[in-house]
Parts: sequence; C-alpha cells; structure tokens
Amino acid sequence: MSALTMMETIDAISIIASVNKFTYRPSSMTPDRLQQISTRVAFFIAGFALAAWAPLVPFAKDRAGLDEAALGLLLLCFGAGSIVSMPLAGALASRLGCRAMIAATTILISITLPFLACADSFSALAAALLLFGAGVGTVDVVVNIQAVIVERASGRSMMSGFHGLFSVGGIVGALSVSTLLFFGASPLIATLAVVGVILALLAGFGKHLLPYGSHGGEARLILPRGPVLTLGLLCFITFLAEGAMLDWSAVFLTSRRGVTPGQAGFGYAVFAIAMTLGRLNGDRCVQALGGKRILLFGSLCAAAGLAVAVLVPTPAAALVGFVLVGVGCSNLVPVLYSAAGSQSAMPAGAAISAITTIGYSGILVGPALIGFVAQAATLSIAFMGVATLLLLVARSSHVAVR
Repeated sequence: MSALTMMETIDAISIIASVNKFTYRPSSMTPDRLQQISTRVAFFIAGFALAAWAPLVPFAKDRAGLDEAALGLLLLCFGAGSIVSMPLAGALASRLGCRAMIAATTILISITLPFLACADSFSALAAALLLFGAGVGTVDVVVNIQAVIVERASGRSMMSGFHGLFSVGGIVGALSVSTLLFFGASPLIATLAVVGVILALLAGFGKHLLPYGSHGGEARLILPRGPVLTLGLLCFITFLAEGAMLDWSAVFLTSRRGVTPGQAGFGYAVFAIAMTLGRLNGDRCVQALGGKRILLFGSLCAAAGLAVAVLVPTPAAALVGFVLVGVGCSNLVPVLYSAAGSQSAMPAGAAISAITTIGYSGILVGPALIGFVAQAATLSIAFMGVATLLLLVARSSHVAVR
C-alpha cells in the first residue's frame, strides 16, 4: 500500500503524524545532495518491493489450493501487518534514526519475499504476508519522515518527485517479475532477483540515509462530519478500485481470460504505468480542467475501464481496460485531498487524517470484499460492483469539490 495507492495512504498518515515537529541536528548534518538521492532510492525500493508481490498472487493461490474467498482473507494479512507497524514506525525512527529503521525493515522485506514465492499453505502465506506488510508499511512511513526533513532542509518542493520514484519502482517491480516469469523463471528465482536488486540499492545508498529521525505529536482520530465524511467515502471507493488492480488483476486474467500465470502480472504493470503517467501530468490537468471535472471524468474513465475489461472477453481488452482504470484513478485522490484541505467544516489536518483513515479501510477490506463477492457470484460481477461505486464518485463530484 496505489495499491500503489495503499502506500500513498500510509504516506498521508505518516506525514500527518510526524510533520508537526522535527528535531534537527547541527548544520553539519543538514541533508545534502546524496541524502536527497538516497531518499529517492528509498522510495523506489518501497514501490519496487510492493509491486513484486502482485505477479506472485496467482502462483500463491494455486500453490496453496485457495478459492477466491480464502485468497481474499489471506490478502487481509498484508493490511493487518501494515496497521500494526505504522503506529510504531514513527516512534522507532525518532529513537533509532531513519537509516537504521529503513535498513532493518528492508532486510525484513528481503527475507519474506522468497517465502511468499514458495510457501504452500494458507498459514505459511499468512505469516509471510503479515511480516511483509509490516516491513513495507514501516519503510513507507519512515521514508516519508525522511522526505519531509529533506524537503524542508532543501527549501524547495521535492515531495512529488519522491512519490514519483515510488510509482517508477512499482512499474519496474511488476514488469521485472512478470518478465522473468514469462521467460520461464520460477517464482522463487524471480523474487531472489528482486531481493538482489533491493539489497544492492540499500548497500549503495543506505549509508546516505539520515542517521536521525523526528519527534512529533501523535495523530488523533477525529470523527469526520459534513463534507469531510463525503470525501472520506469517495476516497474509500477510489482506494478500493486501486486495490482491486493490485490484488485481483492477475487473478482476473488467469481465471476469466485464460492468460497464463507467467503473463498475468502485465495487467497490474499496464495499470501502474498509466497511473504514473497520469500523476506526472496531473497538476497541469487540474489547472486546465478544475478539480470537479477531474473527479467527474476520472471516475467515469475508471468505471469504463472496468466495464471494458469485464464485458469484452479478450485479454487485450482487459489490458486496455486496466489502462483506463489507471488513467482514471490517477488524480482522484489528489483532488480529494485538496478538497479536504480547503473545506471549512473541520481543521485541514483533522480532515486529511479522517479521510485517510476511511480511505485506508478501502485498501484493507476491499480485497476481501471482492473475494467474497467473487466466491458468491463471479470475479466479473465483483469488478462491475466496483465500477458501479465509481459512478457514485462521478455523481458526487459536484458536491465533493467546490
């Protein structure tokens, strides 16, 4: 957690919890160019490691003999691991420093990924996913703590670039694993290659990560009200759609379109590429069209993409549909967060915290809900249910964004 969204959701939580007060060390420790580069590499590692899991989902499902409902329950373990680790990550970074925390949890990720590629029972996969989720969630929180420190020290805006590297990492991770699987590599060999890249990047750039962390106030959970509740529910739907692509796109291609497991990871890859390109051009689009139109057209585009994937029974059409979902969803969450910052019903910080909490629940429970619907009906019907919810986002655009 994109999908990629899940990590962006964790990003928002961590920044809200940590941005209030940072403890800066003497000027000799002010973040320099190498530390800025190391921050970008850390974001790349987080996206790279997360996306490497997506092409492995069909293999894990078949290896453990899981039906779609059981797979949905299994996928909850990732979110559970992240939820447990997030409240601890900021405090541990303050005590141990960003460098130590990122290094330790990156090593944890590197240990658990091969287990996800070879575990053959529900219990073993659940344990590995809990640890994997804890590692990815912690890394994501701590790199955002480092990013805020580095950005403030630089005196210029850098956060979009950092998050762009997360998206690039997601694309490279999904494409790398999918390509290795396509050419006959086993899931274990593919993940060992990923681990090799991760550890090489950590060894090369980890020494430039910040040796200190932060001290800040804890985020309080404030119940949302008025327009903030509406924004939170729209975030929930958007994150649900993005989580569907991360956890179910490969399964859809294998089970509904006859694609081999070795090729199924390309579904998430094209979605991630489309979303990244959409984000890179998002600021210009919002300035030209306005947030309300972006919310309307983006949600309609994403809903149309799911409909194309479901209603046109070819693998090529499914890939086109996933591209449309990526383009459509790419700027929905940024627009919703901007709206939360400009509304007057609640303080901006409390509003962003509230919609983040609601939105993250979409990442957490969404994959399981899709699994239950797929088990009771079909995965195609589950996808059409998500498309229907996206139409609600379009219908609400005129009241959600002023």
